[in-house]
Amino acid sequence: MKKRSVLFFSLVLISGIVFGLALAAPAAVTIGTSTNVPPASEVGLENAVINVANTTGKAVVSISTEHTQKIKGGKQFHFNQPFGGGQTPFGNDDNMRKFFDDFFGGMPDREFKQRGLGSGVIISKEGYILTNQHVINEADKINVTLSDGREFKGELKGQDQRSDLAVIKINAQNLPIANLGDSDNVRIGQWVVAIGNPYGYVMQNPEPTVTQGVISALHRSLGRTIAQDRDYNDLLQTDAAINPGNSGGPLVNLRGEVIGINVAIFSTSGGYQGIGFAIPSNNAKRILERLIAGKKIVYGWLGITVQDPTEEIAKHLGLADKNGVLVAKVLEDGPAVKANMKEGDMIKQVDNKPVNNVRELLNIVGKLEAGRKVKVAVIRDKKSVNLDVAIGERPQEVELGLPGGGESGEAKISTWRGLQVQDLNAENIKRFRIDEKKGVLAVNVEQASAADEAGIIPGEIILEINKQPINNVSDYEKVTKNLKGDVLLRTSRGFFLIKEKSEK
Repeated sequence: MKKRSVLFFSLVLISGIVFGLALAAPAAVTIGTSTNVPPASEVGLENAVINVANTTGKAVVSISTEHTQKIKGGKQFHFNQPFGGGQTPFGNDDNMRKFFDDFFGGMPDREFKQRGLGSGVIISKEGYILTNQHVINEADKINVTLSDGREFKGELKGQDQRSDLAVIKINAQNLPIANLGDSDNVRIGQWVVAIGNPYGYVMQNPEPTVTQGVISALHRSLGRTIAQDRDYNDLLQTDAAINPGNSGGPLVNLRGEVIGINVAIFSTSGGYQGIGFAIPSNNAKRILERLIAGKKIVYGWLGITVQDPTEEIAKHLGLADKNGVLVAKVLEDGPAVKANMKEGDMIKQVDNKPVNNVRELLNIVGKLEAGRKVKVAVIRDKKSVNLDVAIGERPQEVELGLPGGGESGEAKISTWRGLQVQDLNAENIKRFRIDEKKGVLAVNVEQASAADEAGIIPGEIILEINKQPINNVSDYEKVTKNLKGDVLLRTSRGFFLIKEKSEK
């Protein structure tokens, strides 16, 4: 009990985006689909929440993990050198060094145990539990505490980092289960209940916590910086309190059906601020069978970087509207380059499905099987072009390749419309972590200049100006010398329109 108390009071609230535990569910296993709780219209909101807590709440578990990290010790005795000059108190006497090493011995290998807490939800009577992948990531031990206080060892059956979902299994009987609902039917303003159980392992009372709120927004994205290698592009947003550790538990409608897995909160203090996110239940349903079987989850891949075009960029390109996705870069050796896709193409359809934005494109392509050939309709130079693309398998990490080492030192800087650029060299490649093989580096953007108003920032690479390739400062000066009117730049981040009227 003492260990549990120490563990409980050592939980740290993290400021910013705080992640917790998710949910998962099987397909080849008996998964609940029936509805046991009457709708709110029949029993009233208060009774509906009570019923959800008494039914679905019983299926929410506490998950504790343990990961042992080994750090090798040193094999040599080290002297402090307070007087500088690289001398030890015994000078450079190797025999004296050896004496101390033999007498004291090297530092032993050390082990550090890292522990974590989160929530999960039982989705089948066979003992399968859905949670977040980041909750059990690298765990050596997984322990599950049920709402009735029973404790079991958890076995990891399958995990997928991109979806941030995992399935663990316990050997238990008479398990309460949660029913997976249809997240495609969720509407903004709909009442929901968030349930979590992060403290069942460390408190006397193992029952879960329940909070109430509404769906605040649909199809939310957390952005690449936060998501990193995870796909957080289609999340449910809710104002139901999701405190650290409660994530990983289910987000439930008033009929008791799981419509999402609570994955993150946005906070400036680490606590509840009314902005929580959940992975839609249908996203979990699509991969549950493979997770339970321990199979790798394969996602389709085009081999491009894309962006949602602004109305101004769409107009500049002569497009009828901004519905579609603009190809910012075609990656080497990817499926798109083999199909002759070009930077600046506007993707309108994939596999006969309309594409209006990046989120829709990611959802469509991610569900396609690798190796399958599909039609991709694009607009290129105001003309419709159909491409046959063989969908690839999304790699774990997309390597863009580092440019060759140029010469460091004083480099020529050229300025145009408030944008100062410099040739790539070894120094700025390392400083800005550049992954491009050609182009010029934006080293400064003058405040309130045309480039600043367009959204250009220092550190990005200018690759094209009005579709003319820019390999170095010489190219940059030649192209920009006599430019007039609005100018379209393609950078390492995408397309930007620099207007002439703002020029200084």
